[in-house]
Amino acid sequence: MRTVFLYTLARFAVFGATAGVLALLGARGFLLLMLALLISGVVSYVLLSEQRDRMSSAVVSGVRTQRQRFHRSVTKEDA
Repeated sequence: MRTVFLYTLARFAVFGATAGVLALLGARGFLLLMLALLISGVVSYVLLSEQRDRMSSAVVSGVRTQRQRFHRSVTKEDA
Protein backbone atom coordinates (compact mmCIF):
# COMPACT_ATOMS: atom_id res chain seq x y z
CA MET A 1 0.00 0.00 0.00
CA ARG A 2 2.86 2.34 0.79
CA THR A 3 4.42 1.90 -2.65
CA VAL A 4 1.11 2.73 -4.34
CA PHE A 5 0.80 5.88 -2.24
CA LEU A 6 4.37 6.97 -2.98
CA TYR A 7 3.98 6.36 -6.71
CA THR A 8 0.73 8.33 -6.79
CA LEU A 9 2.33 11.14 -4.81
CA ALA A 10 5.28 11.20 -7.24
CA ARG A 11 2.88 11.37 -10.22
CA PHE A 12 1.05 14.32 -8.65
CA ALA A 13 4.39 16.04 -7.96
CA VAL A 14 5.51 15.61 -11.57
CA PHE A 15 2.14 16.92 -12.79
CA GLY A 16 2.31 19.91 -10.43
CA ALA A 17 5.85 20.78 -11.45
CA THR A 18 4.97 20.48 -15.12
CA ALA A 19 1.86 22.63 -14.71
CA GLY A 20 3.89 25.21 -12.79
CA VAL A 21 6.52 25.47 -15.49
CA LEU A 22 3.88 25.71 -18.21
CA ALA A 23 2.04 28.42 -16.26
CA LEU A 24 5.27 30.40 -16.00
CA LEU A 25 5.64 30.05 -19.76
CA GLY A 26 2.18 31.52 -20.28
CA ALA A 27 -0.15 28.53 -20.73
CA ARG A 28 -3.59 29.04 -19.20
CA GLY A 29 -6.84 27.15 -18.68
CA PHE A 30 -7.65 24.09 -20.74
CA LEU A 31 -4.40 24.29 -22.71
CA LEU A 32 -2.42 24.27 -19.47
CA LEU A 33 -4.21 21.16 -18.19
CA MET A 34 -3.91 19.22 -21.43
CA LEU A 35 -0.24 20.05 -21.95
CA ALA A 36 0.54 19.28 -18.32
CA LEU A 37 -1.22 15.90 -18.57
CA LEU A 38 0.58 14.98 -21.76
CA ILE A 39 4.05 16.13 -20.74
CA SER A 40 3.85 14.82 -17.17
CA GLY A 41 2.67 11.45 -18.48
CA VAL A 42 5.73 11.13 -20.70
CA VAL A 43 8.08 12.37 -17.99
CA SER A 44 6.55 10.00 -15.42
CA TYR A 45 6.82 7.08 -17.82
CA VAL A 46 10.55 7.68 -18.13
CA LEU A 47 11.51 8.88 -14.65
CA LEU A 48 9.23 6.70 -12.53
CA SER A 49 9.61 3.38 -14.36
CA GLU A 50 11.50 1.70 -11.51
CA GLN A 51 9.02 2.93 -8.92
CA ARG A 52 6.12 1.81 -11.16
CA ASP A 53 7.63 -1.68 -11.38
CA ARG A 54 7.92 -1.87 -7.57
CA MET A 55 4.33 -0.71 -7.20
CA SER A 56 2.97 -3.22 -9.69
CA SER A 57 4.80 -6.11 -8.02
CA ALA A 58 3.42 -5.01 -4.65
CA VAL A 59 -0.11 -4.90 -6.06
CA VAL A 60 0.28 -8.33 -7.69
CA SER A 61 1.63 -9.74 -4.44
CA GLY A 62 -1.30 -8.30 -2.49
CA VAL A 63 -3.84 -9.70 -4.94
CA ARG A 64 -2.15 -13.10 -4.81
CA THR A 65 -2.28 -13.08 -1.00
CA GLN A 66 -5.96 -12.15 -1.00
CA ARG A 67 -6.77 -14.93 -3.47
CA GLN A 68 -4.92 -17.48 -1.36
CA ARG A 69 -6.73 -16.28 1.75
CA PHE A 70 -10.08 -16.50 -0.04
CA HIS A 71 -9.29 -19.98 -1.39
CA ARG A 72 -8.33 -21.17 2.11
CA SER A 73 -11.56 -19.83 3.58
CA VAL A 74 -13.66 -21.49 0.85
CA THR A 75 -11.95 -24.87 1.26
CA LYS A 76 -12.20 -24.61 5.04
CA GLU A 77 -15.92 -23.90 4.73
CA ASP A 78 -16.40 -26.88 2.39
CA ALA A 79 -14.57 -29.30 4.69
